[in-house]
This record gives sequence, structure tokens and C-alpha cells, in this order.
Amino acid sequence: MAEKSFYTLAVHAGEDLSQNHGSVSVPIYNASVYAFADADEGAAIHNHLKEGYFYGKLGNPTQNALEKAMCELENGESALSFASGMAAISTAVLSLVKSGDHIVVPNSMYSTTTLFFEELNEKFGVEISYVDATAAESYAAAVRSNTKVFWLESPSNPLLKITDFSAVSEIARKSNIVTIADNTFATPFNTRPLNAGIDLVVHSATKYLGGHSDLTAGLMVGKKEIVENARLKTTKLYGGNIAPQVAWLILRGIKTLGLRMERHNQNAYAVAHMLAAHPKIEAVYYPGLEAHQNHETAKLQMKGFGGMIAFDVGSAGAGKTLVNNVKVCTLATSLGGVETIIQHSASMTHAALSREQRLQAGVTDGLIRLSVGVEDSDDLIADLRDALDLI
Repeated sequence: MAEKSFYTLAVHAGEDLSQNHGSVSVPIYNASVYAFADADEGAAIHNHLKEGYFYGKLGNPTQNALEKAMCELENGESALSFASGMAAISTAVLSLVKSGDHIVVPNSMYSTTTLFFEELNEKFGVEISYVDATAAESYAAAVRSNTKVFWLESPSNPLLKITDFSAVSEIARKSNIVTIADNTFATPFNTRPLNAGIDLVVHSATKYLGGHSDLTAGLMVGKKEIVENARLKTTKLYGGNIAPQVAWLILRGIKTLGLRMERHNQNAYAVAHMLAAHPKIEAVYYPGLEAHQNHETAKLQMKGFGGMIAFDVGSAGAGKTLVNNVKVCTLATSLGGVETIIQHSASMTHAALSREQRLQAGVTDGLIRLSVGVEDSDDLIADLRDALDLI
């Protein structure tokens, strides 16, 4: 049979009717403990010699269905789900490094990931190098004898920078370095980093995978050896496990992921082109624009350019005026929901960073991050224009 389209795959991903008495919707298994037929079976399951469940922190049938679905969507060998995106990120890294090791990361990425790497450096002695992730050779130049991980984020948060997954993964393989890519912004609908040689993908499932601003969760997908090590060691020790109700909500969200991402892509493309032509906008960051510094790489690597846009209105005052006067867009911190969400980055997601850190990451005083939803694009454009008129 020919390979299924993403739309078909998303609807049926993780589905196994034989395991759920024919239930088309995977049941929510509200159980924290599981009984055994006898002591030998209990020992076998505890020691992972037999498939099964024994404690909610370490697995659940609803969670298992979600992880199977993500393996199918990302084309990965194994997957693991968490209570938040940061739980996925921290577990991925902590399962691979120790004090004295070295990680290479982008100089512009999700602000909380930046803070996490600083914490690793300051409190646990993990060395961190920040590089221009738009140039693969920057990763090569940063390699040391103790380098264990290349961290990638493409498109990046919030400046939508694009990293060439194939080029960076090739560099990593030569030095036996593990590559981890945050694929939250793109989703597997637009990009499959594992197909480009990346070892591990992480997601904040709070965003597009859930898609309705009603849950927090995280996921990792990739090589079985890495994921299972994280499952049996790091997750067991540090927790961060997902609740079965949340796993079910993500499964439900995934069924419409293809449809939603298609609309996110279309709307963001239209809004970005309007902003690029607007006289009050100093800069627009969107990989679908020909003027974007990584547009050619994005065309090769992405099916669509995603629903995220960043743009600069010149000052903090102008940024606050804009976000305070939109009517259709929602002023909030998150992203990836069906509603369009707007934020002034310097005073919201990047407020925890010093001004020097913000500017180093490219987050200027007037930077706006826009998560374009699935509303009518004409309504969104009109809303933004009306608010821009007040600057």
C-alpha cells in the first residue's frame, strides 16, 4: 500500500481497535496502579522483560496510544510523553549529559530553554556554547572533545530562524554527538527532522499538537535507545509524567492537526505579506517571505512555513499600543491554538531575561510575536491594521 497522506495518518495515528474493544476513541485509563496475575508476572513487568503496566508514572494505555501516534507522525522509533514541554526538554538533555560535558545551542531560542541551559551551566557544570544556528558550520566550529549534544530549534522562537537539519546532523555524526530538535513551531505536518538525520525531536504539545489552549504537555520522539533510556532512568527519577486525561486530549487534537496546520500556514502567509508591506513595520520575520534570511533552506526543509510570525514595530511603547488595541487577536503568552495570539515579547515571554540577553537573542524592544490562528485571514488583517493605525 502506498504511504498514507498526513491527513489520513493524523486521523488514525496510534489506533488499535483490537486493544480497546473496538472503541474508535482511545479510552482514558484513570489508573495509577495495575494488578498482576501472579508474582512472576509482576517481576517480569517491573524488570521490563514483559510488556505491561504497573505504575502510572511509568506508563498507561492512553499514554501508550499517544506515543505510538507520535512515532507515526514523526517517523520515530520510540516516543515518551510528559506533563509539559519543559519536562520533555529537561529530560531529553539530562538523560544525555553529566557535569563536565558540553552542549552547543542556538543564540536565539525559546527563553525558558535558554534559562534551563544557564541553570545547567551555573549549578551543574555543564558547559554551554551559543552559536548562530542558521549557519551549520557554527556547530562544527564549536565542537570540543566533551561535546555531547547539539540543540536545534527550527523555526526558532521567536525570530523564526531556520536551521539546516541535514547539514547539522551530518556534522554531529562525525563526532558521535546527539542532535535534538525542538519541532514545536513547525510540527510534523511541516517538518520531520528525524527524516533529515536528527536523533531526537521534542515538542511542547501544549501548542499545535493539542491545538485548543486547554492542556499542558510535552513529547519526545526519536531513536529507541535514547527514548527508552530516558523512560527507564531519567523519567523514573525526576517524574514529569503525563496524566491520561491530557494524553487523550492530545490524541483528539492530533486528529485535526493536518487540517489546522494547513489553515495556520495559509493565514500566516497572508498576514506576513500584509505586515511586510505596512509602513509602520520595521521588520518581519517569517520563513515564507522571500526576504527571510533562510527562505531557501525553509523551502527545501518545510512543507509549509508555519503559523508563527514575528515583527518589529520599533519601540516598546508602540508594541504595547498595538497589543492593547487588537480586537480579534487575543493578548496572551502561549501559541499554537485555534485562536490568534499576540504578545509583546520583551514584556512577556522574555521578561525574565536581562535586556542584554534579550538583545543578544534578537528580541528588540518593539518585537511582537504572533501565533496566527484559524480565523478568517481578512478579519485578522483588518484587526492588525486598525491597531497599527493607533501607533
